[in-house]
Amino acid sequence: MKNLITLLLVVFSLSLSTDMSAQKFGYVNTQELLQDLPSVKEANVNIDTYRNQLLKKGQEMLQGLQGKYVNLEQTRDNYSPVQLEAEVAKLKAEEQKIMEFEQNSQQQIIDKSETLLKPIRDKIQKAIDDVATENGYTYIFDFSTGFVLYADQSSDVSALVKAKLGI
Repeated sequence: MKNLITLLLVVFSLSLSTDMSAQKFGYVNTQELLQDLPSVKEANVNIDTYRNQLLKKGQEMLQGLQGKYVNLEQTRDNYSPVQLEAEVAKLKAEEQKIMEFEQNSQQQIIDKSETLLKPIRDKIQKAIDDVATENGYTYIFDFSTGFVLYADQSSDVSALVKAKLGI
């Protein structure tokens, strides 16, 4: 019985290695592709501009709130304790709105990034799919993620993908 299992394992290994020898592997460095694509650079500029606009608006809101706190501190003698408490509550509510704005801004930046970069990632994936199909590759690995332990330099299809992308 033990010999039968060993024989089956050997036969399975031989058939697996025969199948593997007929396959063609390639790899691509998607990080390099992303750095080289002008559309990525343009998208990053747009994202940075959007981020800076939101940051500026948030800073303006914060400065306005700080001014109101300073003003309230300077004029606190003009208020009764009940009025002072009401004014502080208003400022706390405004402070909460600023915090919500900051949280929403972060999500808006993520959404903007996804909106601008998803079509680019899809374009890269299509180019990789096309190169794999046109050149008979069974697998193409992303070298930039570190999942490739060994890659023959002649298997690098980055130049073909770049050509397909027009870069």
